[in-house]
Amino acid sequence: MELTRIAEALKAGRVEDVKTYTEMALSVGKEPKEIINSGLMAGMNVVGEKFKNGEMFVPEVLIASKAMNAGMEIIKPLLKEGDVTSKGKAVFATVKGDLHDIGKKLVCMMMESSGYEVVDLGVDASPEKIIEAVKEHDADIVGMSAMLTTTMMAMKNTVEGLKENGLYDDVKVMIGGAPVTDNYAEEIGANYSSDSTEAVELANRLMA
Repeated sequence: MELTRIAEALKAGRVEDVKTYTEMALSVGKEPKEIINSGLMAGMNVVGEKFKNGEMFVPEVLIASKAMNAGMEIIKPLLKEGDVTSKGKAVFATVKGDLHDIGKKLVCMMMESSGYEVVDLGVDASPEKIIEAVKEHDADIVGMSAMLTTTMMAMKNTVEGLKENGLYDDVKVMIGGAPVTDNYAEEIGANYSSDSTEAVELANRLMA
């Protein structure tokens, strides 16, 4: 019952209710792993599907993600090693010259909610900064966002930099943003996703 309540509260973006029901679930002996999988993740999966189908919009997804994070903050200290297996480590950034952040933040939240470790480099990130982060964090995935046609070239420069540094074969490159297309992704040697839900699905396929 508590797990269903967690999922329902999360879908509605009721942060305080998610906290309350998570604590209630723990108090009646539910395992942290079970609360994550059957409560928090169950709710977030529905949010992802509804967003993909146009039944939910960015502000609602952001609120649901905050609710998810609120529940996870309670659960994290109680997790035992092996309770949650990371799907992989991902570095995300809005590329150099571009200050648009909402779409990329949404992707980061959805990726975290889906079990990835995410490093968010913020906006206006140079190819050098992205490449350095890939090295530092031993990333499995690098994701780049651009909302301007004038900043898309930074994606190509980053991919070329990954190749020059011998990292390209060990990291999956994902790109997205309003002006970005599947053709452009193919041209520069990257993988395209059109929104945050598709980004998670793409990451899962690339990491399979």
